Amino acid sequence: MSIRARGRRADDCARRLDDHGSAAVETAIIAPALILLLLVIAAFGRVHLAQGKADSAARAAARTASLARDPATAQQQARQAAMDSLDADGLRCSDVTIHVDTSGLSAPIGQSATVTATVACTAPLGDLAVPGLPGSKQLTSSFTSVVDQYRARPDGAA
Repeated sequence: MSIRARGRRADDCARRLDDHGSAAVETAIIAPALILLLLVIAAFGRVHLAQGKADSAARAAARTASLARDPATAQQQARQAAMDSLDADGLRCSDVTIHVDTSGLSAPIGQSATVTATVACTAPLGDLAVPGLPGSKQLTSSFTSVVDQYRARPDGAA
């Protein structure tokens, strides 16, 4: 009798430990969560890269403006440098806004001055189709470049 009782207990344990099909259920539960996690990581990566490219465009615009001789030329060249930088980096942006503060170019010779460029654009995120994620992200970057205090200034500013 005692052998039979052990046999039944072994069968009962075997039935309780039987996990046929549990791997499929686990995969069905975990796979969507992992896919969602990967899409969220991709979205954060895209935003981080886009912010870096916007930073690069602002840096290029400010540097170019600081080398110009007059505010009008500085505005034009800075805008072109920012657009060239965005195009070269392959950043898909809509609503690109470039503002360049060239008031530092009017400072008298010998005084320190700066030029500041601000680049703003909207980066698309809608193609990632992550629930709860906005369809786009507004990116803004500013950079200030020092104007050489001993170089000639526009309109005979001294």
